[in-house]
Amino acid sequence: MSDLSKKVIITCAVTGGIHTPTMSDALPFTPDDIARQSIEAAEAGASILHLHARDPKDGRPTPDPAVFMQFLPRIKQATDAVVNVTTGGGLNMTVEQRLAAPLLAKPEMCSLNMGSMNFGIYPLADRYSSWKFDWEEPYLRGTDDFIFRNTFRDIERILKMLGEEHGTKFEHECYDVGHLYNLAHFVDRGLVKPPFFVQMIFGILGGIGPDMDNLMFMKRTADRLFGSDYRWSVLAAGRFQMPFATQAAMLGGSVRVGLEDSLHIGRGRLAGSNAEQVIKIKTILTELGHEIATPTEARRMLGLKGGDMVGF
Repeated sequence: MSDLSKKVIITCAVTGGIHTPTMSDALPFTPDDIARQSIEAAEAGASILHLHARDPKDGRPTPDPAVFMQFLPRIKQATDAVVNVTTGGGLNMTVEQRLAAPLLAKPEMCSLNMGSMNFGIYPLADRYSSWKFDWEEPYLRGTDDFIFRNTFRDIERILKMLGEEHGTKFEHECYDVGHLYNLAHFVDRGLVKPPFFVQMIFGILGGIGPDMDNLMFMKRTADRLFGSDYRWSVLAAGRFQMPFATQAAMLGGSVRVGLEDSLHIGRGRLAGSNAEQVIKIKTILTELGHEIATPTEARRMLGLKGGDMVGF
């Protein structure tokens, strides 16, 4: 392998659509805070920034392109990091709503869930007895009857509208082993071309569990399906975040951290920012002898179109 192939890409998922403002004062939801924390995460060592938008009044997830455009240009102007815009959005958004901002922004990367799934975050609601905003508790509790939708037709549409028409590549989010086979289906059809980026996700209720045996199984399955055509990364929810990221890097993969995936920096300690998590995983990896990819190197590794080809 070349030296570049051994480098670790750090992705930071800055705010997401799972955690709510009550859970942590550090969770950014205004455009100012999302921009600031994104820039700080890039300065700390993240080469990819995975971004959702929130309603600045109450922190609920929003698909509104106007809100995205209040922070995307600022991040691009202040850092060379790859901007990765969600196509997952938040719970109960239609596919059309989830695509509105990405189609306007035409980013280098977008996330893409590789299948429909039960997506249960309702157990989180039992941890809190009072809430900052009225929407939070019903938003969480309603997920006992929620299916995140990405049918084969939806995925094909996203691949064509963003990939073929705008040159966007994808963080292919695989929450279970079946999602790897869904991705292989689109690779076989020629709609996904190498090098492609597989994000293996562990610990979401409805997806594969956070067991190290599952990490090994997912990696072996991806190797069998994709050979040398793919790059891979791992994220794990909550307290599994850092152990799984560390193990993934030791196996030759890349890593994702950020307040979307975990609000903590250690046992019983809330993180003060996204950058704090980036600094922690970068420190762990460099102490183990790994080199961290720069944004320029990440673009080469993933075959991205470049920051000058986006719509913001």
